[in-house]
Amino acid sequence: MKLRSDRPASPPGRRRGRVTAVITLGVLVVGLLVAGGVAVRLYGDALRSNVGELAFRNRLRIPPLLEGRADDQGRTFDLGVATGQTEFVAGMSADTWGVNGSYLGPTLRARVGEEVRVNVTNRLPETTTIHWHGMHLPAAMDGGPHQPIAPGATWSPSWRVDQPAATLWYHAHPDGHTGEQVYRGVAGLFLLDDPAQPAGLPGSYGVDDIPLVIQDKRFTGDGQLDAGHPRFSPVGVLGDEILVNGTHDPYLEVTTTRVRFRALNASNGRTYDLGLSDDRPFSVVAGDAGLLPAPHPVRRLRLAPSERAEVVVDVTPGDDVLLRGFPTGLGAGRLPDRFAGGDDTFDLLRLTAADQLEASPALPERLPAPPPVAVPPTAPAQEFRFNHASRINGRAYDPDRVDFAVAPGSTEVWESATPRTTSTSSTSTVSASPSWTTTGRRPRPRWPAGKTPYSSPGGRRCASPSRSGPTPTHTRPTCSTATSSPTRTTA
Repeated sequence: MKLRSDRPASPPGRRRGRVTAVITLGVLVVGLLVAGGVAVRLYGDALRSNVGELAFRNRLRIPPLLEGRADDQGRTFDLGVATGQTEFVAGMSADTWGVNGSYLGPTLRARVGEEVRVNVTNRLPETTTIHWHGMHLPAAMDGGPHQPIAPGATWSPSWRVDQPAATLWYHAHPDGHTGEQVYRGVAGLFLLDDPAQPAGLPGSYGVDDIPLVIQDKRFTGDGQLDAGHPRFSPVGVLGDEILVNGTHDPYLEVTTTRVRFRALNASNGRTYDLGLSDDRPFSVVAGDAGLLPAPHPVRRLRLAPSERAEVVVDVTPGDDVLLRGFPTGLGAGRLPDRFAGGDDTFDLLRLTAADQLEASPALPERLPAPPPVAVPPTAPAQEFRFNHASRINGRAYDPDRVDFAVAPGSTEVWESATPRTTSTSSTSTVSASPSWTTTGRRPRPRWPAGKTPYSSPGGRRCASPSRSGPTPTHTRPTCSTATSSPTRTTA
């Protein structure tokens, strides 16, 4: 017996339409599942870490100290920038660039008040510059893109060191090629000493005063440097290997009960949240522009590219601890943070202490940081809005255009904002304490809600935008100069 439905049969065209719709929906579902799987895979692949992978088999290289030739005219340094070969990975040589060597450069050292002259000879196959990052000096001596050095040429800037003692650095800075040349190795430290520095800070270079030039790298299968960008990286080059002072897989034997580390983030795009693997506290004593008013205990210290900080770590006999870069939480959102390296964890350096250590003096309770800059009530204010297309106030960089001019010796309030932050028309005045670096990030002290003041050693001041919570914002303050010389600018 046949059963017959009372519903009239659908026309063939309508049945075909329903079948097509079902097929289309199925294709969309499959496509979404595939796309979702690819997205999950890309998100997972963007996470990088070397924790547990290193053997720490290579003694940390200490950049040679170059104090130059001193005479009654001042102090003279000779630098040659050239190509070279460097073995980062055992048994494989990489093509590199360096200053007075195959990779990176010597640590220059001068005293506050000295006249300095540097003869820079370019032996590279292309134009370069050498920029004195953080130095207060005449603009013509700055070494930025406006002072190119042609292949075979020598540039000899000179200036008087007129700023507080600090850890600075020098690096290539040609227009459009800065990142590439620094990645290849054209960089080094420049230390400024002050005879009035207080006793108690470790100061024996290479013994208890250790430079740390931290960089992330990518290597090809044959050991060459790979400057390619990871997929979807919003900050450019992000490496999956770490070099410290050009040393891969490094360790340091500690011989004193306190060690001062002068850390420089010389990576192209990676930010580090520095800490020790056993979570012990350490003391921040200086930032980009010089000493702080007092040692500040922290467990984490964030360094963005180009930032410097000086920290003192207490060590006990037999210690075995790792300096580590922890996830930074960049604050840009879950996806941007992941693809900018904000979730990554890297072991940077193993510290091993001898069974017997030389006793170090106690840290001073106060440090000779310069007083904050007084801000007159009539100080002009300027606003700077940054976006993710390398534009300031909607305008791209043009070496032949000047957008802002600051009169020498003046003080201004600069407010900055990014697409994820909003600057306000009100700014704070400079407080006497604490005094942090102009471009550095404070090591996470607790502040009252609302506007937080920043002041800077070396005659610069700035103020951050208001914020709603008690913890520091991720927005970096920008600052104007306030120097006594009418011909000096800051890097």
